[in-house]
Amino acid sequence: MDEFVFVSGRLCLDLAGTMLWRRSTRTESLGSPADLRRWIVSAGVVDDPGLVNSRGLARVRRLREAVYLLVGHWPLGDDADMAVKEALAEVNEAARLPLPKRQLDKSGRATRTGSVDEVLSAVGCDAVDLLSSPQVSQMRECARDDCTRLFVDLSRSGARRWCGMAECGNRQKAATFRRRQKQSEV
Repeated sequence: MDEFVFVSGRLCLDLAGTMLWRRSTRTESLGSPADLRRWIVSAGVVDDPGLVNSRGLARVRRLREAVYLLVGHWPLGDDADMAVKEALAEVNEAARLPLPKRQLDKSGRATRTGSVDEVLSAVGCDAVDLLSSPQVSQMRECARDDCTRLFVDLSRSGARRWCGMAECGNRQKAATFRRRQKQSEV
């Protein structure tokens, strides 16, 4: 997969969205360390993550699944099961790692440096920030039946239904239109 989609409005939710179609044909967007490296750069977390190996890939996938699980069960109640509690611990542990280093080069361009640890921290901190903010009430899951992508609805009306129009919204609207056309022909 050469292209990643960043429609969630938050880094942690965009990472969670790298596992597609969770309820049906699960599709892994981070299939290799090279895929993870491209996602890190495309997401703008760091400019060059250096060596990304299978261990780093496994760590990022584990955090991704923790974020997805935690968001789906937020806010946690006293009856939260062990998997959700472990997801909370995973997110908090990632958030305690060092953040990417930001600095200016001599031309005035901002650079971001770091390794997989700094990427984990950026995602963990973003999840902590999201889940502790008023935006938590604006989190949604895409309304397309098969899509499990999460997003923050920042629309003026607060009625956003699709993770993105290109992938889900237009397809759903076209399917609804075709269904209506068929019904009117009968």
